[in-house]
Amino acid sequence: MSVYEQSLRTLGRADKLGTHLIRLSIAIVFIWIGLLKFVPYEADSITPMVAQSPFMSFFYKHPDQYKEHFTHEGELKPEQRAWQTANNTYGYSNGLGTVELVIAGLLLLNPVSRKAGLAGGVLAFFTPFVTLSFLVTTPEAWVPALGDAQHGFPYLSGMGRLILKDTMMSAGAVVAIADSARALLRERGAA
Repeated sequence: MSVYEQSLRTLGRADKLGTHLIRLSIAIVFIWIGLLKFVPYEADSITPMVAQSPFMSFFYKHPDQYKEHFTHEGELKPEQRAWQTANNTYGYSNGLGTVELVIAGLLLLNPVSRKAGLAGGVLAFFTPFVTLSFLVTTPEAWVPALGDAQHGFPYLSGMGRLILKDTMMSAGAVVAIADSARALLRERGAA
């Protein structure tokens, strides 16, 4: 057997490692972003998405006023922080961060509990659909018309590009779900 064929055989077995890396990568994203949800700048930055979402705006007391109180990353305006506190921006963000940390924990529990891993995979699959809905509901996801010819659809802003990456998270979650389901079937002797 040639070195090339041996390399192909080795690469052909990399899917198991890839599955573990996908699960770990998804968990890292949920942990990191979940922990950031407890920091005011991150909570402030998701305000346009939450405030304009028909599925989430009810979490805020005054979603229609967010533009007047929006701050940029790294910007500290105590009067805006006070408004964000009264608006429940931070309470909502803390809750969302907790959910994201729970999803990460479930994914990471897969080696000791396939059911937990499966639940984490399912939640990781569906969570991005909520985030992807922001492409429709959040005008800030698109480049604004400020004079350049490239604006609006299909020109994603930084926020839009951040949102779009969730398609990969959802696809990766399918791999994690399938792996957990196969393991559960093997454990039950049904595979």
